Amino acid sequence: MLRNYFKIAFRSLLKNRLFTFVNLAGLSVGIVACLLISLYVLHELSYDTFHEKGDRIYRVVTDIKTPTETIHPDITSGPMAPALKQNFPEVEAYTRLWARTAVFARDDQKFQENRIYMADSTLFEVFSFPLLQGDARTALKAPFSAVLTQKTAKKYFGDENPMGQTLRMEGKFPVKVTGVLKDIPETSHIPFDMLLSMSTLTRELQPNVDQQWSNFAFYSYLLLKKNTNAQGLEAKIPALLDRLVGKELAQFQMHYTLRLQPLQDIYLKSDRGAPEQGSLKNVYIFSVIAAFILLLACINFINLTIARASERAKEVGVRKVVGAERQQLTFQFLSEYVLLSSLAFIIAVLLSELLLPLFNEFSGKTILTSTLTHPTFWLILLLLAVIVGLLAGLYPALVLSGMKAITVLKGRFATSRQGLILRKSLVVFQFVISVSLIVSTLVVYTQLNYMRGQSLGFAKDQMLVLNLNDPGYLDRHSESLLRQLGNVAGVESVTQSSSVPGSGAQGAYTSLENKSGDMQAANMDLYSIDYNFLKQYQIPLLAGRLFARDYATDSTEALIVNEATVKNFGYASPSQIIGKKFDQWGRKGRIIGVVKNFHSASLREAITAATFRINPHECQQVSIKVKAAQLPSTLSALKTVWERAVPDRPFDYFFIDQSFNDKYKGEEQFGRLFIYFASIAIFIACLGLIGLTSYATFQRTKEIGVRKVLGASSFQITALLSREFIKLVLIAILIASPLAWYAMNRWLEDFHYRAALPWWTFPTAGILALGIAILTVSSLTLKAATANPVKSLKTE
Repeated sequence: MLRNYFKIAFRSLLKNRLFTFVNLAGLSVGIVACLLISLYVLHELSYDTFHEKGDRIYRVVTDIKTPTETIHPDITSGPMAPALKQNFPEVEAYTRLWARTAVFARDDQKFQENRIYMADSTLFEVFSFPLLQGDARTALKAPFSAVLTQKTAKKYFGDENPMGQTLRMEGKFPVKVTGVLKDIPETSHIPFDMLLSMSTLTRELQPNVDQQWSNFAFYSYLLLKKNTNAQGLEAKIPALLDRLVGKELAQFQMHYTLRLQPLQDIYLKSDRGAPEQGSLKNVYIFSVIAAFILLLACINFINLTIARASERAKEVGVRKVVGAERQQLTFQFLSEYVLLSSLAFIIAVLLSELLLPLFNEFSGKTILTSTLTHPTFWLILLLLAVIVGLLAGLYPALVLSGMKAITVLKGRFATSRQGLILRKSLVVFQFVISVSLIVSTLVVYTQLNYMRGQSLGFAKDQMLVLNLNDPGYLDRHSESLLRQLGNVAGVESVTQSSSVPGSGAQGAYTSLENKSGDMQAANMDLYSIDYNFLKQYQIPLLAGRLFARDYATDSTEALIVNEATVKNFGYASPSQIIGKKFDQWGRKGRIIGVVKNFHSASLREAITAATFRINPHECQQVSIKVKAAQLPSTLSALKTVWERAVPDRPFDYFFIDQSFNDKYKGEEQFGRLFIYFASIAIFIACLGLIGLTSYATFQRTKEIGVRKVLGASSFQITALLSREFIKLVLIAILIASPLAWYAMNRWLEDFHYRAALPWWTFPTAGILALGIAILTVSSLTLKAATANPVKSLKTE
């Protein structure tokens, strides 16, 4: 009997191919979207969950308060973590990381490694990075010891065993491979390709750097003992800091506060940054979208089922006349729609497998398909398929099977007013979501275009940057190297600096004379530059003068600041700060100029106070202004010059404009995903309109026939049938507009520099939604309006 039910259900679905296709398409697409978003959300939530002791790991972060501001870096000074371990028994272990870049070579192979961390030997006590070869206790103990990931080991050694072999760092330091790690999962907020022992830094490269309380460059992590109250421990830290560095900090008008940040809060919940940073707000947004899309798909499935059920009323009557019982009819309908929903879920899983690589490309993630093959996942899908099928089949199963055969066969089948209101309400709900997503997509792209079109305050086009990653190299060879690079055809000008806009500047503790004549302390960005830097980058001068070789003291006693510095120190105009005294990292003198603010980071962040001084010893980047017309040949010639002049360093370069575009990659991926899911929501909402329209036209078949006989045109009938559905969409637009306005205002709060919500966004979204709805409804109503009235009246 059960097999017979499913056989009849399968035949019924084949007989009504259009209904089956539309219903399957709507539910399958909705489930695919929901599955892909769910995989993305699960991926984001899984960051740092692979560490066995993750619930006891905390990152130490600092609040630094000066008379000018309070900053919240994600790093600490070197002595902080050891001091916490030494003074608090609650701390089981600590480890520190120091980010750096370097050139490594083996034989003739040279590679610029940009993802390196100096790490304490206790790293493997705290984190659960899987060590495949080597001893976790000693691998990072001796100076110039290195632990490589599998991928990095393969790059240098191929199929050879890397253990005990030597790499050469910066052309002069032999580094011994003491361990090989399994490749770091993408779901780690600390991505790296190589670890060097911290003793390499503290004992060889920069002795005593881990004793300098004011040198903030370390990522510090604590492993707390079981059952330790992290908040209680945090409350004890101020007394320790006051005892250790209180007098020193007071002397520099500075105050530290340490915070303990849970490991699994770093990636999504931190406002301090991290090597890899996500957005909890985006996770919430996509979670809500996934829930809404699945809800819309299920609503459509049920609506279309009800619309189809009204057409099957006479079938039910005939079945009852020939002896079918209500229980049999109920089970028949339920089995049919459970089968249909199960097919939709199976199709959705297969489509998800196929589309996942494309989704990974759009989202910028590497999400694996392992979740789709997990038994728990399949069990959840099976339950969902059964529930959706049962919900969709309840109406025809209970309502139609309970009606008297004679009533149905006489054509007196009609639904209640409450049922019609419910279905219309669901359509309004669907279009509220669709219009909201359209508005959100328009706002996202408006903000992206605003950021791309915003003047950054400096010349970025055709600006090529070469990385030496060696602060001392240019000091020794700058004149020769810059002259050779400047002589290349297609090069307009050359300059050197410690960093360039967009790559992050070094922070320098600085005291400046404020308008009251007092020396006021602040943490400021520092650019070590040459005489040509500000001119080449076309950063406008607002007051004073630029550096010039004619002034001998410019290289030892002069400083240039930006507008933000003028504001932070209370001056009303740039000219007022000219001639004021400064004290910065041992250099004292006077301010000679003020330049206009420029953006050195994403427009999410405010422009910070910046200083510029002549210091070739700290320069490690060469900026080259090139001509676009000769770019390929210029690049080739620059590479030739570089390899001849700097044989021990690879030709590592990037373009400033591309670097800034990369800063908005997350927003672009967010916007791209938004528009795809908005399109899916609109598609599903249109299917809901199809269900309601087909049901309405079926109910009014006789009325349409009578109107045509009395002379009504097809256009008049189409307009009559479409009018009530257009009203529903207009109601949805009115409801969605304020909701979308509120939601996108909250989203824009993350951007310090943001576009105002354009007035045209809401009418544009409304017109788009209305146009799509009109096309959907008209296609069905026009078919009913052009049908032969004789056929419709004869069936009555």
